[in-house]
Amino acid sequence: MKRSVLGLLASGLAIVLLLLSGCATSYLLDNSVQSFSSLPALPSQPTYRFERLPSQQAPAQVELEALADAALHKAGLQRDDANPRYSVQVTARLQPVLSPWASPWDGFGVGLGMRRHGFGFGIGGRLSTMESPWYHREVGVIVRELASNKVVFESQAANDGPWSSSAQVFPAMFEAALQGFPNPPAGPRTVNIQVSS
Repeated sequence: MKRSVLGLLASGLAIVLLLLSGCATSYLLDNSVQSFSSLPALPSQPTYRFERLPSQQAPAQVELEALADAALHKAGLQRDDANPRYSVQVTARLQPVLSPWASPWDGFGVGLGMRRHGFGFGIGGRLSTMESPWYHREVGVIVRELASNKVVFESQAANDGPWSSSAQVFPAMFEAALQGFPNPPAGPRTVNIQVSS
């Protein structure tokens, strides 16, 4: 009896330690990024305000802009709604997709059984599977010079992965989209960002 109680306590402690170690983990978020810029350098007063399309008036847009703010600041831009030099428009898209690791045979079955008037044979499948969720995300950043109304920077980042927390993933994707601002490398590239979970 004493040995089983100690074994139970040891198992409980191991589970707690496993859960705690899972809380302190991080992962590398790989982003496919492509950027375009006509800014030769960061100007002396790189102030901005957010610009919204008529379709972006929902409260969710305010939350998205809050997720992009840190990446914009890290890129050297300073938010100043009263006296902006630039406007910044941010977009994001999230779409659940089929995992690339999904089994084509999951949920598929063949059966043979007794029917009321003889034997029966069937082939079928089910729609729901036990696969882990998988997500395709995209973010976009457009910087426009207000004096000329000219777009001076545009960037998109895309990621596919199992990460369910948009509050952690979208800020890292905005950071990837702004990497190298105002003179990012030409052409498509991969930008990895460390994300703490």
